[in-house]
Amino acid sequence: MTCAACSSRIEKVLSRFQGVNQVHINLATETAYLEYSTADVSIADIISRVEKIGYKASIQEKKSNNQDHRRDILAKKREFLFAALLSLPLLWSMAAHFSFTSFIPVPSLLANPWIQFMLATPIQFVIGRAFYTGAFYAIRNKTPNMDVLVVLGTSAAYFYSIYLAYEWSTVAGGESSMTYFETGAFLITFIKMGKWLEALTKGRTGLAIEKLVNLQVKTATVIRNGKDEQIPIELLRIDDVIRIKPGERIPVDGELLTGSTYVDQSMLTGESIPVKKEPGDPLIGATLNKNGSVTYRVNKRLEDTVLNQIIRMVREAQGSKAPIQRVADVISEFFVQIVVCIAIATFIIWYVWLTSQDLGLAMQAAISVLVIACPCALGLATPTSIMVGSGRAAEHGILFKRGEQLERLHKTDTIVFDKTGTLTVGKPVMTDAMTFEGDVADILTLAASAEKLSEHPVASALVQAALEKGHLLQEVNDFNAVSGMGIEAFVHGQAVIVGTRNWLKMNQIDYTAGEEQIMRLELEGKTVVLVAINHTFAGLFAVADELRDSAVEAISQLRSMGKEVIMLTGDHMNAARIIANKAGIDQVIAGVLPEGKAQVIRDLRKARKKVLMVGDGINDAPALATANFSLALSNGTDVAIEAADLTLVTDNLMRIPHAIEISRRTIKNIKQNLVASLLYNAIAIPIAMSGMLMPWVAGAAMALSSVSVILNALRLQKISMPAHSSQGGKPIEYV
Repeated sequence: MTCAACSSRIEKVLSRFQGVNQVHINLATETAYLEYSTADVSIADIISRVEKIGYKASIQEKKSNNQDHRRDILAKKREFLFAALLSLPLLWSMAAHFSFTSFIPVPSLLANPWIQFMLATPIQFVIGRAFYTGAFYAIRNKTPNMDVLVVLGTSAAYFYSIYLAYEWSTVAGGESSMTYFETGAFLITFIKMGKWLEALTKGRTGLAIEKLVNLQVKTATVIRNGKDEQIPIELLRIDDVIRIKPGERIPVDGELLTGSTYVDQSMLTGESIPVKKEPGDPLIGATLNKNGSVTYRVNKRLEDTVLNQIIRMVREAQGSKAPIQRVADVISEFFVQIVVCIAIATFIIWYVWLTSQDLGLAMQAAISVLVIACPCALGLATPTSIMVGSGRAAEHGILFKRGEQLERLHKTDTIVFDKTGTLTVGKPVMTDAMTFEGDVADILTLAASAEKLSEHPVASALVQAALEKGHLLQEVNDFNAVSGMGIEAFVHGQAVIVGTRNWLKMNQIDYTAGEEQIMRLELEGKTVVLVAINHTFAGLFAVADELRDSAVEAISQLRSMGKEVIMLTGDHMNAARIIANKAGIDQVIAGVLPEGKAQVIRDLRKARKKVLMVGDGINDAPALATANFSLALSNGTDVAIEAADLTLVTDNLMRIPHAIEISRRTIKNIKQNLVASLLYNAIAIPIAMSGMLMPWVAGAAMALSSVSVILNALRLQKISMPAHSSQGGKPIEYV
């Protein structure tokens, strides 16, 4: 593909296929992203259709991307150097035709037009063959592109020069005559130079993906039959036991079995502080074991590891089309036709009125118009910025699902936080236990047994407390969980109900005996869990969770950015207010069920708020799905949270204002690219019409305009993420 017209054409053709639901063509990566039904169309049919309209297509191989790109760069470099080698003698021959270079001696051999013809022909039809092929298919498909402009311009100069050479040899009596062979040759040479530089800079836009792919180790030391064995990671199976030495990367995801260590996860999360790992803790593939010799059990297939999930999400974000890209798509549909019309008008004006029928000067002006117009820069303006912006975000543990979210996130004005597991660490511990009927140990055993099937963090706190006290958890029957309320089950023949006050009310259980204790514990910021045995209020447990270290600074930074911050929780207002005060949040909406959270988000949107909902993706999926934008904190083992538009691989909440800043900087960069490419054409075409530019200068300007767009997009790689600090609410500057 050479410009936006090419990608637009392929997109239209593929979208007409029955069974193809979505298709996005990324000009920057020359990649098609499709969603289709295998029952209606096959990938072979899709590839065949693409090839019929003149483009090559193949299934993307994950491991060959870098090698293919390097081969492409080398091929473009060779084409440029070959064209430059043949063009230099033509440059020398031009010296005789300009007064300011007339002092340079030109060999008579080079002054011969037919020698110039022999030098220009390989450039025109060997190096320039791809332009002719592309132009043929573009015209056949009625979608003129950059190739058409190049072929029209260079062919006009080439064939007119043949006419002049013939005239020189038959009419001019052998006297020196000026031809335009160098015009087409220089045009193709400079365009090839631009394509080579473009390929080099494009490689840098995909640097984030390349870094992630390179993190994957090739082999692992697996323990089989009591012996260490080195095998390729592709041969690893779930439940294999792997040995990791200090300084080695962890091959795939798993669970630590023996030993303890510190693991550097910065390459995935952006956090520089190593994380301590004990037996039972999850290990993430591609992270670095710092100092302990450990063994761990594989619990995920290679394709399902966190690293591969991240790579998949980044590729999907880079491959998706941001809404602002539609501006370039609309313009590119008619751009080439308009330029051709302008070139024809330029030729007529110069030939009829300005030069007294000087065909050479009229043709020069028209050729300059054809080649200086650049739809390429317009097509690259958005996808290159999206690639670099999403890649930079991924380096800091921020994963955007689509380019649309990257483009629009900065517009959010209201940030709504869930409490448990979002503002807090999500690892509550039991702090208090009180009974009103029976023994504490018995009630804790029954409650923990019932809660062991629940995923809620509070349930985990009760289970952990029971296990630490040595209680043996019992078999559970008829388990039922009601989100935001509690659970009910039969444990050892006894009906156990565990949950909130409203849950006990719904089950018509009187808990007034514990009202005073409940109030006191909630005023301490603790979450109170009530327990009923056989429909009798038996006791209560209090659990407490710590505020995340980064919460205060993140909230302060969001407020300094002008964002409204709200805490939305199912917990009681007393407990919620304590956490909110610590975090610096003024607005608290408490005691809300999951369905109610979604209604709160709807009400905010009705009030014309642009809402970002931040949660853990477990209990707040309805609210995440309802918000304008949704952000989920991954649990460190699963980053593909379906309900979320973007996911944080890290638990550092400062990444939220950073994500907003990346979004703001990316859309600013896209607008710069679009304005620059449109302004370039608006200024360059009239200058070319005036005859002030030689065609080869116009070609060089066109080639370099695409490179300038890519270089501007690469500035997004310089966005730095301030480390978490204790600035006490002082706004952090992004550089």
